[in-house]
Amino acid sequence: MSAREHKSAGQTAGNPADGQPEEGEPPERDGPLVIDVVIDEADWSAFGDVEAAVMAAAQAVGTHAELGIERAEATVALSSDAEVAALNGTFRGKPTPTNVLSFPAGPQGPGPALTNAPRMLGDIIVARETLLREAAGQGISPSHHLKHLVVHGLLHLLGYDHETEDEASVMETLETSILAGLGIADPYAELEHPAREA
Repeated sequence: MSAREHKSAGQTAGNPADGQPEEGEPPERDGPLVIDVVIDEADWSAFGDVEAAVMAAAQAVGTHAELGIERAEATVALSSDAEVAALNGTFRGKPTPTNVLSFPAGPQGPGPALTNAPRMLGDIIVARETLLREAAGQGISPSHHLKHLVVHGLLHLLGYDHETEDEASVMETLETSILAGLGIADPYAELEHPAREA
């Protein structure tokens, strides 16, 4: 992958004297789902505080009662159509961009499990240009669509899928519930057969 600027929202940032985050620094991460945000060379400035949007979506997933997440960790990479197309070609045999790709972590290696270590879920990669095209086509906020794609990708990492109608129904119901908690309308409400990615 290309050079990326790591935006780890888990680092304790701020003034050591008062324990408060400095302006522009992400808050200390806590909660059951810890996310590292990695920003590729693509320009994400149109999204405002893109890291805050990702973290809000991740927090909504992490605290959703039905998922029962106790302690987990994942990476969200904000990338470009070109890079996502390359990854899609390499790993899925489809050398075209898609809105989000999910790469679940493999099984733990040999040896005793670290009881205090979070469960590693894996990585998701979001394509900026595709996201913006889809948001414009659907007449929705790019930030809202980003949050939806983060929720969607994280659910894939948690084992949810949409290969069958039954699987899709379960996954879409979870997405809709999580997004409602973020004040985002049901993205599937007017779609009889929504295009499903990742």
